[in-house]
Amino acid sequence: MEESHKTPLLTNRMYDLLKWFAQIVLPALGAAYFGLAQIWGFPNAEEIVGSIVVLDTFLGALLGLASKQYQESDQNVDGYLNFVDREAEDGSVRKLFDFALNDDPQTLEDQDVISFRVQRRKDVEDDS
Repeated sequence: MEESHKTPLLTNRMYDLLKWFAQIVLPALGAAYFGLAQIWGFPNAEEIVGSIVVLDTFLGALLGLASKQYQESDQNVDGYLNFVDREAEDGSVRKLFDFALNDDPQTLEDQDVISFRVQRRKDVEDDS
């Protein structure tokens, strides 16, 4: 029983770039323009800073959606730990499990952390 997972909205690189832009660049730009407009009399300070805030809010919502889709995708895990209940010949239920990797096992050798999504089968299958 394989679960269906969505493909993420953004690539990791695009997500990181937009996050940096939304968290660092836009707030700094808005603060700098507003401060300099007060000192030097630059025009339309409220309109420009308000526009930057609206754009930043939109990017925040987009990044939140992208983060949620990433968490639901296969890209944030290295594979699956599958649990299956199987009925034994004596009528008892045995719990079996296996690992299903998303990539070549040798790619795991260089990783510091490995993560698996757990999938459970609630139905009892016949051993025959």
